[in-house]
Amino acid sequence: MKIVGVAACTVGIAHTYIAQEKLENAAKKAGYEIQIETQGTIGVENELTQAQIEDADIVILAIDVKISGRERFDGKRIIQVPTDVAIKSPNKLLEKAKEVVAENSAN
Repeated sequence: MKIVGVAACTVGIAHTYIAQEKLENAAKKAGYEIQIETQGTIGVENELTQAQIEDADIVILAIDVKISGRERFDGKRIIQVPTDVAIKSPNKLLEKAKEVVAENSAN
């Protein structure tokens, strides 16, 4: 499964990067490809390419604030959660993403 996403917290520092790290580690452990863009106080890092977005099976938005460029994900399956969900339960979040992809593939 290919996943792209954005992590962004209200302050734009700690939770943004912790959410990114937790999601990347959980995806690696599950054997998924993942790319997480961060939008924090120093701007956008690891900016997703249009090709990465198009190739993705699902988009995970671990965000507590409005993000820039959200329209890039129009037409994609999206799961949006607060950053604390990505931090506390990254494995459950990826399991949910897998279910959503499977449900949509069956239709």
